[in-house]
Amino acid sequence: MSLYMEQIKQLVVLQRVDSEILSLKMALEQAPAQLQDLQKKLEYLEHQAQIIQDKIDIIVEQKNKLEAEINADDHLLKKHKNKLLQVENPKEHHAIVREMDTIEKNNRQRKEELSTVLSDLRDLEDRKASLDHDTEEIRQRIAAQQDQLDDKLREKRERLEILLKEKERATQAIPAPILTRYTFIRERLEGAVIVPVTEGVCQGCHIVIPPQNYIDLQKGEQILSCPYCQRIMYWDKHFAPQEEEPPTVAA
Repeated sequence: MSLYMEQIKQLVVLQRVDSEILSLKMALEQAPAQLQDLQKKLEYLEHQAQIIQDKIDIIVEQKNKLEAEINADDHLLKKHKNKLLQVENPKEHHAIVREMDTIEKNNRQRKEELSTVLSDLRDLEDRKASLDHDTEEIRQRIAAQQDQLDDKLREKRERLEILLKEKERATQAIPAPILTRYTFIRERLEGAVIVPVTEGVCQGCHIVIPPQNYIDLQKGEQILSCPYCQRIMYWDKHFAPQEEEPPTVAA
């Protein structure tokens, strides 16, 4: 193989490698974003669960206070009932009875309030349990996706190491001026930098190149650029189909 053919071949290899390296680097950068939606949903559920837990804490405190007051009054009623059996003075008897009525009335109100509090507490606990269940499901999905993502990232990093070594080998076979030209074009143009010319048409810009350029290209003696799009050209007949640049591997 002539020096020209070897250089073109290595440029084609370099282009393929650079394209795949770019795709891999973009995939590595964007990978964490794939879990962002689930993370946001998890944070929302955890926030809602905390709001409900705060309400539960307040209601539990209210419940404990009511139960303590009810128990205290029940104990006081028992004392009054025992005292009532020992009282012989009618006036004192009536005073104790009135006080007992007041205690019982207050206790009925407290028990009604306690019933409402317990109902609210059950409702909040049910909502909290449902949120906890959903939160745990999201955590499991995140863990599973994270494992899959880690495996894919590990594969991409391993592939990237291979490509970087392949790129180093390709660049060593390309003269510095040509490599500089390749890099210059790649930084300024989208898509392929090394393109075939088929029947006189540049496959980069799809414009017919001047006849003399086409003749020089067919000679295969020097690296030439398209006069219109500045991409580096090669004559497609110089390469068998399997030697031409393969499609870029998707990330």
